[in-house]
Amino acid sequence: MTAQGAFEVKLEPQQDTDAPAGRMVIRKKYRGDLVGVGIGQMISKRTAGGTAAYSAVEEFSGSVAGKQGSFTLIHSGFMSADRQTLDIYVLPGSGTDELVSISGTLEIIQKEGTHSYIFHYQL
Repeated sequence: MTAQGAFEVKLEPQQDTDAPAGRMVIRKKYRGDLVGVGIGQMISKRTAGGTAAYSAVEEFSGSVAGKQGSFTLIHSGFMSADRQTLDIYVLPGSGTDELVSISGTLEIIQKEGTHSYIFHYQL
Protein backbone atom coordinates (compact mmCIF):
# COMPACT_ATOMS: atom_id res chain seq x y z
CA MET A 1 0.00 0.00 0.00
CA THR A 2 1.08 3.59 -0.55
CA ALA A 3 0.35 6.68 1.56
CA GLN A 4 1.21 10.21 0.46
CA GLY A 5 1.10 13.69 1.89
CA ALA A 6 3.18 16.50 3.33
CA PHE A 7 4.78 17.38 6.61
CA GLU A 8 6.20 20.35 8.43
CA VAL A 9 9.46 19.91 10.30
CA LYS A 10 11.12 21.88 13.07
CA LEU A 11 14.73 21.14 14.03
CA GLU A 12 15.95 22.14 17.48
CA PRO A 13 19.77 22.10 17.80
CA GLN A 14 21.07 20.62 21.04
CA GLN A 15 24.24 21.77 22.77
CA ASP A 16 26.70 18.87 22.93
CA THR A 17 30.09 20.56 23.08
CA ASP A 18 31.97 17.36 23.98
CA ALA A 19 30.66 15.29 21.05
CA PRO A 20 32.23 15.39 17.55
CA ALA A 21 28.79 15.40 15.85
CA GLY A 22 25.73 17.64 15.90
CA ARG A 23 22.49 16.58 17.58
CA MET A 24 18.97 17.90 16.98
CA VAL A 25 15.49 17.19 18.22
CA ILE A 26 13.12 16.67 15.27
CA ARG A 27 9.44 17.65 15.50
CA LYS A 28 7.13 16.87 12.58
CA LYS A 29 3.46 17.39 11.83
CA TYR A 30 2.15 14.99 9.16
CA ARG A 31 -0.92 15.51 6.98
CA GLY A 32 -2.39 13.51 4.11
CA ASP A 33 -2.66 9.73 4.42
CA LEU A 34 -0.47 9.94 7.55
CA VAL A 35 -2.06 12.20 10.15
CA GLY A 36 -0.12 12.77 13.33
CA VAL A 37 3.15 13.86 14.81
CA GLY A 38 6.71 12.62 14.77
CA ILE A 39 9.35 13.36 17.37
CA GLY A 40 12.90 12.13 17.35
CA GLN A 41 16.59 12.77 17.62
CA MET A 42 19.08 13.22 14.81
CA ILE A 43 22.85 12.95 14.97
CA SER A 44 24.83 14.35 12.04
CA LYS A 45 28.39 14.93 10.93
CA ARG A 46 29.72 17.13 8.12
CA THR A 47 33.40 17.04 7.16
CA ALA A 48 35.52 19.98 6.04
CA GLY A 49 35.46 18.41 2.54
CA GLY A 50 31.66 18.57 2.41
CA THR A 51 30.62 14.96 2.89
CA ALA A 52 27.91 14.46 5.47
CA ALA A 53 26.04 11.68 7.23
CA TYR A 54 23.07 11.54 9.55
CA SER A 55 21.02 9.04 11.46
CA ALA A 56 17.81 9.54 13.38
CA VAL A 57 15.19 7.71 15.39
CA GLU A 58 11.68 9.13 15.01
CA GLU A 59 8.54 8.08 16.88
CA PHE A 60 5.36 8.55 14.80
CA SER A 61 2.01 8.71 16.60
CA GLY A 62 -1.28 9.12 14.77
CA SER A 63 -3.06 7.34 11.96
CA VAL A 64 -2.19 5.67 8.68
CA ALA A 65 -5.13 5.53 6.27
CA GLY A 66 -7.48 5.92 9.27
CA LYS A 67 -5.85 3.23 11.46
CA GLN A 68 -4.60 4.55 14.82
CA GLY A 69 -1.33 3.74 16.55
CA SER A 70 2.36 4.48 16.59
CA PHE A 71 5.63 3.14 15.19
CA THR A 72 9.34 3.96 14.98
CA LEU A 73 11.09 5.24 11.86
CA ILE A 74 14.85 4.69 11.47
CA HIS A 75 16.68 7.23 9.23
CA SER A 76 20.12 6.83 7.64
CA GLY A 77 21.55 9.30 5.14
CA PHE A 78 24.79 10.12 3.34
CA MET A 79 25.78 12.97 1.03
CA SER A 80 28.92 13.66 -1.00
CA ALA A 81 29.70 15.72 -4.10
CA ASP A 82 28.69 12.87 -6.41
CA ARG A 83 26.15 10.83 -4.47
CA GLN A 84 23.29 11.10 -2.01
CA THR A 85 21.36 8.36 -0.21
CA LEU A 86 18.51 8.38 2.28
CA ASP A 87 16.96 5.23 3.72
CA ILE A 88 14.04 5.39 6.14
CA TYR A 89 12.25 2.26 7.35
CA VAL A 90 9.80 1.17 10.01
CA LEU A 91 11.61 -0.56 12.86
CA PRO A 92 10.24 -4.15 12.85
CA GLY A 93 8.06 -4.86 15.88
CA SER A 94 7.61 -1.19 16.79
CA GLY A 95 3.94 -0.83 15.73
CA THR A 96 1.18 -0.42 18.32
CA ASP A 97 -2.63 -0.61 18.44
CA GLU A 98 -4.14 -0.83 14.92
CA LEU A 99 -0.61 -0.45 13.45
CA VAL A 100 0.92 -3.35 15.42
CA SER A 101 1.96 -5.29 12.29
CA ILE A 102 3.11 -2.32 10.18
CA SER A 103 6.27 -2.49 8.07
CA GLY A 104 7.53 -0.33 5.27
CA THR A 105 9.77 2.43 3.93
CA LEU A 106 9.35 6.19 3.74
CA GLU A 107 10.61 8.49 0.98
CA ILE A 108 11.06 12.21 1.68
CA ILE A 109 10.74 14.72 -1.16
CA GLN A 110 12.05 18.26 -0.70
CA LYS A 111 10.94 20.74 -3.33
CA GLU A 112 10.81 24.54 -3.23
CA GLY A 113 11.09 24.66 0.56
CA THR A 114 8.34 22.13 1.25
CA HIS A 115 8.52 18.52 2.46
CA SER A 116 6.33 15.69 1.26
CA TYR A 117 6.45 11.92 1.67
CA ILE A 118 5.57 8.66 -0.03
CA PHE A 119 5.12 5.84 2.48
CA HIS A 120 5.17 2.27 1.10
CA TYR A 121 3.80 0.00 3.80
CA GLN A 122 2.14 -3.30 4.69
CA LEU A 123 -0.34 -3.93 7.51
